[in-house]
Amino acid sequence: MSEQGKTTPRPTDVYFFATCVVDQFYPGAGLDAIRLLEREGIRVHFPEEQTCCGQPAYTSGFPDEARKVAALQLTLFPNNWPVVVPSGSCAGMMKHHYPTLFAADPVRKVQADALSCRIYELTDFLVNVLGFQPEDHGADETVVLHTSCSARREMGVHLTGRQLLGALKGVKIAQQDHESECCGFGGTFSIKQPEISGAMVEDKVKALKASGAERVVSADCGCLMNILGHAAWKDKQEGRTTPSLPGEHIATFLLRRTEKGNK
Repeated sequence: MSEQGKTTPRPTDVYFFATCVVDQFYPGAGLDAIRLLEREGIRVHFPEEQTCCGQPAYTSGFPDEARKVAALQLTLFPNNWPVVVPSGSCAGMMKHHYPTLFAADPVRKVQADALSCRIYELTDFLVNVLGFQPEDHGADETVVLHTSCSARREMGVHLTGRQLLGALKGVKIAQQDHESECCGFGGTFSIKQPEISGAMVEDKVKALKASGAERVVSADCGCLMNILGHAAWKDKQEGRTTPSLPGEHIATFLLRRTEKGNK
């Protein structure tokens, strides 16, 4: 549950921070998340100047470079509205690491602290602020949930993701072995340590497939890109023409199943 929890008043307006992975590789997931929020009567504001949260540089040991990127985001959300982020990884950076990143800068530290209090990962916001109760219109389906390390360990939103999927009457949630283990993406880790990352994602894909689920659902597009990319590479090597492990962002999955006429 978020620190604000269910005591947070229901807002009329929110900011949406898309993340660079969503913006560059999964724009549909971002648009679906916005549509979910708007369908709940929320006015969604998208500051066009937004870029990266600064996490790649920060976790790679370049705090000065991370500060330059993060400082640009601090001024983009002037009104006292929640900032909804469709990624536990980026939400964790902005909520938990911005105050540390600007600890030596009195002016920006105040800005970082104020912003930190307004950061919500998408599933947390849907469950604990909006009280979202999805009405399922989809066919029976078995899915397996993958949560990023940051979503699980920093934000605790593996619980809200599971709660949302569990509320869909036609959806069965399969269990994967080693659910809490990393998929191997880790941002720049997958580039700096490709052999280790490759072994990790191979194990993860095997576990997801072994669950018997028809698709994988995740609230983090970085993990999806890694998992689905590896699965597609294996399919090509083994001569498959259809995906052996389809997957999508939880926003897309929720929107598809809760719109009448969609399957």
